[in-house]
Amino acid sequence: MTLQLSNASKSYGADEIFTQLNFEIKPNDKIAIIGRNGCGKTTLLKILADQLSLDKGDIFKPRDLKVGYLAQANATSEELTIEAYFEPLFREIFALETELGSLASKLNEHSSEEDLQNYATKMENFERLGGYTYRQEWMTIFTQFGFRNEDLQRPVMTLSGGQKTRIAFVYLLISKPDVLLLDEPTNHLDMSTIEWLETYLAHYDKALVFVSHDRMFIDHVAKTIVEMEFGELTSYVGNYANFLAQKALNQEKQLSSFKRQQKDIQRLEQLIEKFRYKKNKAKFAQSKIKYLDRLERIEAPDADKRNFKARFYAKHRGGKSVLSVKDLEIGYHQSLAKINLEILHGQHCAVIGPNGHGKSTFLKTIIEHIPYLSGEFLLGHQIDIGYFDQEQLEYRSTKTALEDLWDAYPDLTQTEVRTILGSFLFTADEVFKEVNVLSGGEKVRLALAKLMLKGSNFLVLDEPTNHLDILGKEALENALKDYEGTILFVSHDRYFIQKIAKTVLSIENGHADFYQIEDQVLRTEIKEEQKLEEKTEVKPKANASRLLKQIQKLEEAIALKEEELAIAREKRFDPFYYHDYQNMRELDESIDGIHVDLDKLMKDWESLHEELEKSSKQTNIKV
Repeated sequence: MTLQLSNASKSYGADEIFTQLNFEIKPNDKIAIIGRNGCGKTTLLKILADQLSLDKGDIFKPRDLKVGYLAQANATSEELTIEAYFEPLFREIFALETELGSLASKLNEHSSEEDLQNYATKMENFERLGGYTYRQEWMTIFTQFGFRNEDLQRPVMTLSGGQKTRIAFVYLLISKPDVLLLDEPTNHLDMSTIEWLETYLAHYDKALVFVSHDRMFIDHVAKTIVEMEFGELTSYVGNYANFLAQKALNQEKQLSSFKRQQKDIQRLEQLIEKFRYKKNKAKFAQSKIKYLDRLERIEAPDADKRNFKARFYAKHRGGKSVLSVKDLEIGYHQSLAKINLEILHGQHCAVIGPNGHGKSTFLKTIIEHIPYLSGEFLLGHQIDIGYFDQEQLEYRSTKTALEDLWDAYPDLTQTEVRTILGSFLFTADEVFKEVNVLSGGEKVRLALAKLMLKGSNFLVLDEPTNHLDILGKEALENALKDYEGTILFVSHDRYFIQKIAKTVLSIENGHADFYQIEDQVLRTEIKEEQKLEEKTEVKPKANASRLLKQIQKLEEAIALKEEELAIAREKRFDPFYYHDYQNMRELDESIDGIHVDLDKLMKDWESLHEELEKSSKQTNIKV
């Protein structure tokens, strides 16, 4: 099985997307197509899925090839229940089940060789189609996408847009096409579902081609990266990390070859200029002119590196304690979680957890868009919130981008507004585009421009990377890393979280856990090693060696915490604290928090020492 595009060309009016494009999908390929928003990735998928036709060129595929396509927005308005919606996938299994039942009854009465052979053939087909396992596999995928068994009786038309897209995704995965085409498959999915999907797709035994801006997802799933740039495709073997390294190396080699050729061309042109008017050298000069005319010129590396430039700043610093939350119960009618935390100046906190468990609800509670059920929260002294709403696509206005930004900040001159819009990639006549016709990525950039100008010292961001391409995400990461204020943000983008967050608030199943990333990583490492020990029979000597390593890690962490505690205690003698009751109270609370962390680490240390003592009796290791 091979799906091929040959000399493919596609345009929208005068806008040429690509020309003379060649692309091939082989069995078991795992291909990620990456590139800037608007470069033609979705167009390419739609052509492969027979949803768009080519202007020129050919597409070759076997007649019996089954291609499945998931669009970015793939909602259905079926009036059927979810269970009835899935039934067509299992019709062949249901029919075989009925036939096998009839044959079994017939065989009980009398059996002929023909009936036995017929029964064996149908049973083989039944098993091949997954007759005994289809229900379990269906329910596994169905529940992994955030649904419950009782949801099977819900009419599809009552689902939200995101839920309908997930239902379409489940349907597609269960149908197991020969070529699976996915456009932004991680949209509307929470982290746990994304991680499950990575494993599922990495082991998918057929071809997979997907468009994504989720760098960690690409890294874990793709075996080939195809970059679409300037209407051309460039293929790189390996995952996303390999792609970055290979592309940098290729550009370096091309630049070196370009410079070397330019130097040779300059030398030859000087010789031509020197000898072309001399009779005895004219023939030599003419030969060099012909040589240059025939020479295949090496182009300078021309990567599309245009990106928006943001510089978030705080007009004033504000108090040390930015947000204090005590027994805060959040939810609309019933409690989703009870939260306790304190966010200090300069902290970058990621809010994570499954969809529907309260992440965005918490942010909307803090900015007072919705009421809370009980408890309290307090913003610190002179704290000014800048809020980014994830529903940027829903923003509608007949204003142009220029008018929208200028109305928000009327004290700016038109030149200043256009300069700011230009730094967010709204160039030339693009500033006159109506907000209503802007793409998702353009609306996000416009919202970020307004947020930057606000000069807030506390940024509250709900899914800020949605609708940004990879370069856009990198630009936002760079801007936020340099920001000296405080950030509280919701995201499912693990790569983005790794780059920005230092603390995490995890909300799941009514529980909220607030922790430093470094401490959590250490505790996770220890838990994972303990799980491994439970599953594997560990030799006493190897077990003792592992425990010693864990104890060493804990002792290093304890030493760091004790140093942090000593520094905090020393501050009690600083006039800034002992002359100000509020500052001293905040310092004492900080010291109490360090003590809590130390207690946890010490308990882990004691537990491991007890385990090591037991192990040492078997190995004669002195503790």
